[in-house]
Amino acid sequence: MKPLSVKNMGIEESMTLAITAKAKQLKESGVNIVSFGAGEPDFNTPKTIRDCAIARIEKGGIGYTEASGLLELKKAVCNKLKTDNGLNYTTKQIVVSSGAKHSLFNALQAICNPGDEVIIPSPYWVSYYELTKMADAEPILVQAEASNLFKVTAEQLEKAVTPKTKALLINSPNNPTGAVYSKEELMAIGELANKHDLYIISDEIYEKLIYGETHISIASLSDALYERTIVVNGLSKAYAMTGWRIGYTASSETIAKIMSNIQSHATSNPNTIAQYAGIEALNGDQTAIEDMRLAFEARKDYMVKTLHAMPQISCVEPKGAFYVMVDVSAFFGKTIEGVEVKGSMEVAALLIDYANIAVIPGIAFGVDDYIRLSYATSMENIEEGLSRLNKFCETY
Repeated sequence: MKPLSVKNMGIEESMTLAITAKAKQLKESGVNIVSFGAGEPDFNTPKTIRDCAIARIEKGGIGYTEASGLLELKKAVCNKLKTDNGLNYTTKQIVVSSGAKHSLFNALQAICNPGDEVIIPSPYWVSYYELTKMADAEPILVQAEASNLFKVTAEQLEKAVTPKTKALLINSPNNPTGAVYSKEELMAIGELANKHDLYIISDEIYEKLIYGETHISIASLSDALYERTIVVNGLSKAYAMTGWRIGYTASSETIAKIMSNIQSHATSNPNTIAQYAGIEALNGDQTAIEDMRLAFEARKDYMVKTLHAMPQISCVEPKGAFYVMVDVSAFFGKTIEGVEVKGSMEVAALLIDYANIAVIPGIAFGVDDYIRLSYATSMENIEEGLSRLNKFCETY
């Protein structure tokens, strides 16, 4: 047999999805697992959105749409971007895709050539690294420190720029750290991008889940940054619509056309029913968004307070999203239940086996000293799971 694709054989499975799947399997086999792995809201999609989808199914007219999405949905996206972010786009600049991950794939495919480099602040969302490799580009990691609330500086980024650098990938609010960049920080990063003629991919999927900070889209800061930025967003996190798979990009018409062409051959249009539901999500009552945000904030406050009281571990309070990064490096070098703890993978394995809690090892995000806990689960689960974590810390 002739060899398979060398490039794609090198793509790693998403660790977050793998661990979430393992936790689900253990639950189904009767093990009482508390999972902190989920990257999705535990709330149901708001009823108005669900009702809209059901009505559209009954009405019909749910065949193929334009590959880049329904015109009416694009108009809703344009209105959202203008109202929330002060950004003016036409529908020709919008591409609706099968989730924000698909949007990121399209964006990297549209701008990258073999040998290009894409700078990615670390900790980073697991798929950034592999999506960059899939675009035949090289991911270049720049380490953000806990002492700076897991935010990289323009000075750090500048040191990573080479003649091969094509783009910066910015994620604010950040998964996995919850870091939120200020206007001043984004301005400095933007000046760097202008200086070196770099594209910016700005992943803003968590923009509605912010606590005590204000979301700023880097594309809104100047005309020059508007031209070089691809804004990525979607409905999954804010509207509890993860499985509906609706994401979108806003960019120049030239880039949007390339992404639309790619999508037309790769997937065709995103789910038609979900697109109609997305119109209702963006244009309809927004009360549910704030209700969910307040619930997440209460869980975040409880989780951070409880973690701070535990022995052996520490955390930085997140300002957005629904994750907390927990420093577990105090366990490194110890032997626990016959396992030599070398990094976050061993800690995660021990926690699922001896504390019955599922967490994501920090190595998946480029930082081995940490594990990620999601508070996108009920307060009851959070209380029980943290109680188990505390017992583990006290025991070992």
